[in-house]
Amino acid sequence: MTARGKPVRYKIHVKKGDTVQVIAGKDKGKVGEILQVLPKISKVVVKDVNVKTKHVKPQQEGESGKIVTVEAPIHSSNVMLYSTKEKVASRICYTLTEDGRKVRKLKKTGEIID
Repeated sequence: MTARGKPVRYKIHVKKGDTVQVIAGKDKGKVGEILQVLPKISKVVVKDVNVKTKHVKPQQEGESGKIVTVEAPIHSSNVMLYSTKEKVASRICYTLTEDGRKVRKLKKTGEIID
């Protein structure tokens, strides 16, 4: 929260649907797609990364409980954009196209993402 009571929204370098590689933590080296971005807490949810098991109580009468696996959020600084063509992770920079649109570009490969 800021001084005026508004929640802080952090600028995150990745978007939903991007392919990223985990660069730190127990899942280091794994590649996955971003399922959800949480800008208020600066975290992202990546498919098949940071998987936790959750024990769910039965909801209805006669139903048995179950164990579900869910992806927990990881900090956005621990992921790096990944080029599927070149098979390399890279930082990003922002550039303008000929028609004046601001796009994200991988620094290592020069590949435009947006």
